[in-house]
Amino acid sequence: MLNQNKNDNAANRISYVGENYNCGEKVKKEEILASLPQEWADLHKQGYIHIHDLDAYGMTYNCLTFDIKNAFPYEKFTGLGETKIIIGVFDFIKEIFAKMGNEQAGGMAFANFDKDFAEIFTKLGVSFQGFKDVFRASIGSLITWCNNMHTRMGQTSYYVTFNTGLGTDEFSRFLSFTLIDEFENAGDMVYKPNIVFKIHKGVNRSKGDPNFDLYEKALLCTAKKMLPTYLLCDCEEDRETDPEKLSVMGCRTRVVSDIFGKVGAIGRGNITNISVNLPRLALEVAKKHQAETDAAKIEELKKRWLEIAGPTAMILLDRYEKTVKADDSLFPTNHEYKFWCEDMNTSGLEGTFKHGTLSIGFIGLSEAIEILTGCKYWENENAYRHALDFVAFMRDYTDSLTTKHHLNFSLLATSGELISGRFTEIDKTIFNHPALEKNFYTNSFHVEVDSGLPAHRKLEAEGSFHKFANGGSISYIELEEAPLSNTEGLADLAEIAIKSGVRYLGFNFPKDKCNDCGTSGVFDICPKCGGKNITRIRRVSGYLEILDGFTKGKKAEEKHRRAN
Repeated sequence: MLNQNKNDNAANRISYVGENYNCGEKVKKEEILASLPQEWADLHKQGYIHIHDLDAYGMTYNCLTFDIKNAFPYEKFTGLGETKIIIGVFDFIKEIFAKMGNEQAGGMAFANFDKDFAEIFTKLGVSFQGFKDVFRASIGSLITWCNNMHTRMGQTSYYVTFNTGLGTDEFSRFLSFTLIDEFENAGDMVYKPNIVFKIHKGVNRSKGDPNFDLYEKALLCTAKKMLPTYLLCDCEEDRETDPEKLSVMGCRTRVVSDIFGKVGAIGRGNITNISVNLPRLALEVAKKHQAETDAAKIEELKKRWLEIAGPTAMILLDRYEKTVKADDSLFPTNHEYKFWCEDMNTSGLEGTFKHGTLSIGFIGLSEAIEILTGCKYWENENAYRHALDFVAFMRDYTDSLTTKHHLNFSLLATSGELISGRFTEIDKTIFNHPALEKNFYTNSFHVEVDSGLPAHRKLEAEGSFHKFANGGSISYIELEEAPLSNTEGLADLAEIAIKSGVRYLGFNFPKDKCNDCGTSGVFDICPKCGGKNITRIRRVSGYLEILDGFTKGKKAEEKHRRAN
């Protein structure tokens, strides 16, 4: 059982090195805040915004989908036999995760694990035929490494995502199947890395498609372990984009359009993001404009948001300008393997990072709309219209920033691991409102976790928001228990999600494990041995983690979750 009472990150584990890092991190954050204009620092300190990864300000970027084929080191494996090549390539993957995990602030991803590595192994002269056991052992070892290694900053696991499912040749299909199969059979306490299955018409979405069997395999694994999650390549937002260029980084980051011509996620990432506290602004508007109509209050909310979004954009620009002028030697692995879509060695940091995104995020749309209208947005047509209109307004503003500053700005539907609780704690010192009583704010535009809405209604309600959140978004369905015998039901919900506009879909259910006898299920006392030594695995904000490590806000949210 974890003992992390003051944890800011559910992926952290207490260690000597980690404790020392945390001490230094706090000092670094204070130094950075002190170096910023007072207005900007106050916005963060007072809880109007949250500057994510503050300790990395001006030193590195957030996340990246590797262009793994660009400069793959084939020469490292010259002269080796097939077995040593297979083991060596998977050891190389671990190596770059470890190196890049300390070279950037956030998530790492392969956009097409199956296709890319099938091509790499073929170029190395290796076939999976005759070496299936070696591949299975190597992929299993990689999964275990991703799950167990908390060496980043001495305490944190690596935020790794494997996107898969589109490769239709036999080598790609074998790699995709083996990745899912090894994860499925690795045991309940293996809940990482994040695996994303790409659903695409003509490839795997329907019976008769060449990879439909892989989709069925993915659904079986999801029904047991909540992974894979699903990138819905045929949704409204992404259907015009080559699905091979789509990728999930971190827990939901999306990078597609690029004003500099490198469309898609491969070799690109998010530079930085800042989240805005929508309920705080709504509380201020409600206090000042009590007698006005709902429509008038929403217009006031837009004005107040712009007052915060303006300096937020300036902070993003300041951070970008400092990052592109950072010490070039901070990126040795990027220089060596050219994971970005531009070669840092010739294009420099600015020529490389200009292809990244600068994101304004938001949390607590549901609470903000209820504060101003008195209605849950998914229960009232007018409130729903106001919610959609407000998110579209925010997106229009970030689009205007792209035009004005000639950089890739985007709107991010923020997950809220730390800020869901941090913002409410600050706001409770200023306001007394029912929206604060539950001690957390709802992620992004999500329907509240205790809504009890039927699954199809939740997807339909949230689906229309996805197209505005071009910086990333996800919708979850909360289930009462593992749907082990109902994978068809999961597939039906995925279809509803696609038709509703959902871009990225996950299925949540409580998963408990008795540490004494190994029994899995949902229980407070083990039904087999009567033990109370229970590990509870839940999804925190995109990643699965152990409940004991959740932040205060996320623990409060978990208690309120109700099945859809």
